[in-house]
Amino acid sequence: MTTPPPIARGPITLSVMLATSMYTLDSTIANVALPHMQGSLSAGLDQITWVLTSFIVAQALMTPLVGWVSERIGRRALMVISIVGFTLSSLACGLAANLPQMVVFRIIQGLCGAAFVPLSQAILFEINPPERHPQAMATFGAGVVLGPVLGPALGGWITEQFGWHWVFLINLPVGILALLGILRFLPESRSTAPRRFDFLGFGALALFIAALQLMLDRGPGQGWFESWEVRIEAALVVIGLYVFAVHTITAERPFFSRALLRNWNFAAGIVLSLATGMLMYSTLALLPPMMQNILGYPVITVGLVTMPRGLGMLVSMMVVGRYIGRTDPRVVLVAGFAMNAAAMWQMSTSSPQMDAHIIMVSGLLQGLGLGLIFVSSNTLAFATLPGDLRTDGSSVITLARSLGSSVGISLMQAVFMRNLQTSYSVLVQNVRPDNPVFQGQMGGVIDLGSVQGLSTMAAEVGRQASMVSYVNDFYLSMWLTIVTIPLILFLKPPRNVAAGGDHALPD
Repeated sequence: MTTPPPIARGPITLSVMLATSMYTLDSTIANVALPHMQGSLSAGLDQITWVLTSFIVAQALMTPLVGWVSERIGRRALMVISIVGFTLSSLACGLAANLPQMVVFRIIQGLCGAAFVPLSQAILFEINPPERHPQAMATFGAGVVLGPVLGPALGGWITEQFGWHWVFLINLPVGILALLGILRFLPESRSTAPRRFDFLGFGALALFIAALQLMLDRGPGQGWFESWEVRIEAALVVIGLYVFAVHTITAERPFFSRALLRNWNFAAGIVLSLATGMLMYSTLALLPPMMQNILGYPVITVGLVTMPRGLGMLVSMMVVGRYIGRTDPRVVLVAGFAMNAAAMWQMSTSSPQMDAHIIMVSGLLQGLGLGLIFVSSNTLAFATLPGDLRTDGSSVITLARSLGSSVGISLMQAVFMRNLQTSYSVLVQNVRPDNPVFQGQMGGVIDLGSVQGLSTMAAEVGRQASMVSYVNDFYLSMWLTIVTIPLILFLKPPRNVAAGGDHALPD
């Protein structure tokens, strides 16, 4: 890339960070609007989460291709294509009439948006001299975490005032401004010796991820392995994983370097990234429907109540990023997982009469813990990794975190639907006039001899069964957090902890 004049650094930085913030905002802004989308798109409770998982899976699959594509067409051209594609697909999402259309447009959004984070980081490095790199990375980090912090509150306000369609349409003016800035100020760059790309390895990995996600998303509604569709998807999962593993072991230049898995800290970091992805998004996908459907909160309140989670994450990332060089990252990592486990335990005490402060306090605690995990896990994963492997390593860590997010959302939703059916069948058995507990609680209020009374009771049983299912999901998340902690004990501390500073923020 031709080094731009100093006067152009500001407009370039503003343009690339507008694009990055637009993308990271979209990863969370749609969460609070899910219950509203569900009715408009005629989607079931187990289907509406596809709006989230399709976006995450698409960007996970595209992320490893970003470097290869940018070497061939140039960073400026790829940035322009990504902004145009993301902005147009945002318009299409806002105009979507049904769930299949929404999922297709969200996939396009994810494919186009995957380039923003790695390209923005690379561009900021190149347009700034070495002495300005810390300030550039601070700006980059703020843009990356700005979306998750503002997303829930902004999404709630937009949905309440203008409708869920504007959650996506708001990207249009931001995308146009970013595009104009890139076209006007960013110079062209292109590699003179682009590297070869392992299409077989990438194809096998893509098959594995896509089939796994389809199996997890479609399984609950198809009776799992009673359906031939799910059996075929499971077979494709096995085939994709087998081909990818064999090809990685035997190929001269595999998709990801074999040396990555020979590094114990990095291999453990992959597992920690999977766990972090599950913790980051799975519970966030559960909370908005629970608050709106069971607690009766308006959508703007849902956004405000979930906002402390993002604030906690922002604060802890800033603090630990500054001081992690003075302590053992393993201690910080254990503390982060312990805080997440405590937050999930607190959420497991939920009830239909719970106070919003419980959700806010547990969200803040979880956000603080996630920030600790994010920074310290990156530091440990890259601490013993040679410099020439860090580019591939960054792609693998990003892919693992995204895969954990999509699988976590689907897994929690599948467990929720299963528990909902079980809990409803158990609770409804006790709704009898001769049950003294029922007589004491509801007998004088609801007349089971009338149609209206039966309808009211069915709705209340469904509400209680849903809360039991949410509580079980929070328990599951708590135990998944706890069982991950022993893995930390096997990590090697970095020889020079401060060296992890380059990876204190997500790559």
